[in-house]
Amino acid sequence: MFIKLAVPLALVWLCAAGGPLSQTSPGAGPVIVLETAKGTIEFETYPDEAPKTVAQIVSLVQKAFYDGQRFHRAEPNFLIQVGDPTTRNMTMMESWGRNGSGKRIGVSEITKKRRNVRGAVAIAYGGTDPRTADSQFYILLEAHPDLDTRYTVFGRVITGMEVADKIQRTDVLRKAYVKE
Repeated sequence: MFIKLAVPLALVWLCAAGGPLSQTSPGAGPVIVLETAKGTIEFETYPDEAPKTVAQIVSLVQKAFYDGQRFHRAEPNFLIQVGDPTTRNMTMMESWGRNGSGKRIGVSEITKKRRNVRGAVAIAYGGTDPRTADSQFYILLEAHPDLDTRYTVFGRVITGMEVADKIQRTDVLRKAYVKE
């Protein structure tokens, strides 16, 4: 049995045992699930603030683009990052983090509304132009307000931060999907 409770700024689903299943913010879009060997991470998306970024990531998830990729960046107390398809090949490790899907988002959707707090999910890009962002995204393990004016935050982890904290470089993202 599930009970839906309205609470300020969030909806909480409680199971009969009384524990939260997940929380999403008002206006949140699709929830993306990342299944790893260390557990599952779920994050909500913000299509109102970053429509093209969310559309790009959701589309790639639906095409199984991320399945089998490795986290090519994992810095304790900073972030974990995924989205380079060459990470499926361990012999290409030295070039990990330089590639994407080949389709740039083409716009910068940086907003003051969404901040680089612990659990923030943001689009990554190489160089200095945020319009060149493609498929790589990061999850922050700690707040980094210095990134607020530089990267588009398009989501927030709603369950599984303890999993994100355990991810290391080369850990595999087994499957990513949009939660129905």
